[in-house]
Amino acid sequence: MELIVLGSGSNGNTAVLRSNGTAILIDAGLSAKKTLQRLEVVGLDPAEINAVLLTHEHGDHTGGLAVLLRTLRCPVYATRLTAEEVRGQDKRNAAAEWRLFATGSTFCLESFKITAFSVPHDASDPVGFTIRCNSLALGILTDLGHINHSVVHHVTGVDCLFVEANHDEQMLQADTKRPFAIKQRIMSPHGHLSNRAAADLAVRARTPALRHVVLGHLSRDCNSAELAVNTVRAALHGHHAVQVCSAPPDGLLPSVRLGP
Repeated sequence: MELIVLGSGSNGNTAVLRSNGTAILIDAGLSAKKTLQRLEVVGLDPAEINAVLLTHEHGDHTGGLAVLLRTLRCPVYATRLTAEEVRGQDKRNAAAEWRLFATGSTFCLESFKITAFSVPHDASDPVGFTIRCNSLALGILTDLGHINHSVVHHVTGVDCLFVEANHDEQMLQADTKRPFAIKQRIMSPHGHLSNRAAADLAVRARTPALRHVVLGHLSRDCNSAELAVNTVRAALHGHHAVQVCSAPPDGLLPSVRLGP
């Protein structure tokens, strides 16, 4: 199984997961132009994309979908409420081939077995995913405000955890660009995870299977890759078998390969 983060930040979130001849896009928040350019960089033909899988309706996760589907021509998987919101945001999305799943359900998408579970975020029906192929498992948590028992339960035992580490709490509080109301929203139970919260999840979900923690959605102003990675590494207390890295807010993260 191979995870490639094409971009992860407030300007857009899109990743590719591929294995056994199946390739899916997780969210479509980058512009269609950027997505197609970065697919070319990693050697993936758009015709190889089997589906787009959406976590929730916010524009930094769906903004490129309508134009992108002119090229990809593949189905879009989402919850009913997410699909309704996305269709309402851009009428062109109504023409997509929508395939709906229920929060809490498990379904198959080509080679992948996917479980969608609810996460706390200020969207209509936001979900995280555990995606399995053969004996490997990936946990995906793009946007969420806090860690609850359900989240820990679903990602415990995965080989790779892709989780947001949006901000450093002190940097966010000291930031002069963001109004107080925005800071409150980010730090709310339905906002975004801090580095410390992402580290706590990595510790609580770690089993001997865990080999990779990929941090995403880093704020350009209120975080840094070094700070986020070091916070998680310190929490893992030197478990050197776990590789920790961060996806750049405006760039491509090289492939993370799971398994032999």
